[in-house]
Amino acid sequence: MSDSPTEPVLITEPSDAPWPAAGIVRAVRRRADLSQRELARWAGVHHATIGRIEAGRMVPSIVLLRRIIGVVGCRLAVVDEFGRVLKPMRDWQDTLNGAERRYPSHLDTILDPEPGEWWADIYGLARPPETFYRNREVRDAMRRRSQWEVRVAQNRHLPPPPWPPRGVL
Repeated sequence: MSDSPTEPVLITEPSDAPWPAAGIVRAVRRRADLSQRELARWAGVHHATIGRIEAGRMVPSIVLLRRIIGVVGCRLAVVDEFGRVLKPMRDWQDTLNGAERRYPSHLDTILDPEPGEWWADIYGLARPPETFYRNREVRDAMRRRSQWEVRVAQNRHLPPPPWPPRGVL
């Protein structure tokens, strides 16, 4: 593996490794220079809870862990194996389907779709104010192209990914 900007470097252990909640809580306590009782008081939990977590007899919930790590000003984040932060998706309250449900979160919502972008245009149905691409191949191709365009400085030496062929949208 090289350290070039085009090749991410793996920074974590395999995903089957146990989650180190006990070590995280001990690190928080060390950073804050607090006893278990003091940390518990600051986090608003019973001191035995901190002891059970550190001993590995209890795995804290995310809510509890957030309270404990918040004592030293830390926050939880989700990162991939290369250290890139996974940002939460925005919740668009005004993009609901006809049954007042959100579109599936794994789909990219298209606001104000152009003719041909809605999957039911071929049936002559009335077009909604928002939709998504049902075809996974099309969605994946569009995401690859979008990622390439956003990172064009890093990808300048690579050919752009192809757009999906016309007619499959």
